[in-house]
Amino acid sequence: MLNHTHRAPTNRRRRLRDPEYVKQTACSLLATASPVSKSMAATGAGEGNKAAAGSASLHSKTLLKSEPLYQYILESTVFPREPDCLRELRLATASHPMAAMAASPDEVQLFGLLLEMLGARNAIEVGVFTGYSLLATALALPDDGKIVAIDVTRESYDRIGSPVIEKAGVAHKIDFHVGLALPVLDQMVADEGNKGAFDFAFVDADKVNFLNYHERLLQLVRVGGLIAYDNTLWGGSVVATPDEPLAAATREFNAAIAADRRVRVCQLAIADGLTLCRRVA
Repeated sequence: MLNHTHRAPTNRRRRLRDPEYVKQTACSLLATASPVSKSMAATGAGEGNKAAAGSASLHSKTLLKSEPLYQYILESTVFPREPDCLRELRLATASHPMAAMAASPDEVQLFGLLLEMLGARNAIEVGVFTGYSLLATALALPDDGKIVAIDVTRESYDRIGSPVIEKAGVAHKIDFHVGLALPVLDQMVADEGNKGAFDFAFVDADKVNFLNYHERLLQLVRVGGLIAYDNTLWGGSVVATPDEPLAAATREFNAAIAADRRVRVCQLAIADGLTLCRRVA
């Protein structure tokens, strides 16, 4: 079991539960993490040289220090293989003032590949936003596949993502739950039929609960399945400003996951830091 005895101070955790604080901190870190995230708003092949007007976007979410290199990755490998519906939702999401909250295009492409390699049929997504990564997951699942999507609000999803997902013909795969993720996951765990029934889970939500999500997802995801956690390098702040509350919470999570023998773990410097956990016990 994971050791939860080390806890951040109460005032730190209170701040981490403030969604406005989390959003503002996230966008600030992404905007200053690298030259790429300061200037790039790649919207399609050949369009990556347009500058973001003072904010980071889902297309600039990377820890790479070279803007031309990241642009090359997007234009040579990501965008040419991108389904039209996913491109449409990516562009629509880029217009959102909090676009930096979404997964990056290269990260989404990786998920599609992993899901195909897993032969995944059932997935969980904690934190939906516009549904950009949710659409990528839905596209990778078979027609009778299912995704349990959890978010505290459907506002951005209904306004931006849902119309594209409906048009793509994959809305029937999505079971959307509005509310706090922990109660929803607890309800799922209480149903014996859900235990070990999922192949993949993606968590892009409040960092203070990552370890709590982890405990529940390990009961829901099968042995051999994958759990992916976003923002695990937190704009580089895990080393640059380790005492900042979100960075400290992320460091705590990373240390706990590294010590968890129930999973094989790999931390990737893709997007804002992505940790993959393969359940082995």
